[in-house]
Amino acid sequence: MTGQAKTLMSSSHTLLRLLVVGLCLALFSLSAKAEPERSPEQVIRDSINEMMGQIEGREDYFAANVNELKALVDESLDEIADFRYIGASVMGRYFQNATPQQRSRFVNTFRQTLIDTYTKGLVTFDYRELRVLDSQRPPRHEDQASVAMEVVAVDGTVYPVSYTLRLSDGQWKVVNVIVNGINLGLTFRNQFDQAMRDHNRDYDAVIDSWSPELAADELEEGGSE
Repeated sequence: MTGQAKTLMSSSHTLLRLLVVGLCLALFSLSAKAEPERSPEQVIRDSINEMMGQIEGREDYFAANVNELKALVDESLDEIADFRYIGASVMGRYFQNATPQQRSRFVNTFRQTLIDTYTKGLVTFDYRELRVLDSQRPPRHEDQASVAMEVVAVDGTVYPVSYTLRLSDGQWKVVNVIVNGINLGLTFRNQFDQAMRDHNRDYDAVIDSWSPELAADELEEGGSE
């Protein structure tokens, strides 16, 4: 492998870690209930500052205690992500014909893959800055919000991240994420659809083999919302 190829591969892997870290920190930040006097973006901004203070300087510790970090991720995601809503969205048109047991199994499997992905990303803290934008889009509905954030790479490249939140039982919860123009919810839904085609609509086979993929070069090139 040439030096240039190694550099490009390293750059792609670094970008993927950056985006995973940015996403995970933002998800951590939403673990507290949004108070009426604070907007969703203010909750994110305040909590990110607090979480970054707890993480910075402890990279080596968490790298050596991955299970502890995984438990932390597990607890945080459980509090802020509406996995039932996300699972139904990813299953798409196949959700209706799935049994309650299959729906529940997929939600649990999907959740675990995210936990594993975020944990791997968080042990490689490699970014310059995470920032929530001061200018946010006005919400279309009272129970929905979109929060824009940016991940700044070490080379100065800026990657936009947009979170879709849904107000459920008085708490804002993440239901989708758009990274550099790539709609992750839609991407996962397309992957589930393709898996169903590949396995002749065998729900159990698809769930057992579920392993969503996002290429680093795809995230780097970006797309349209």
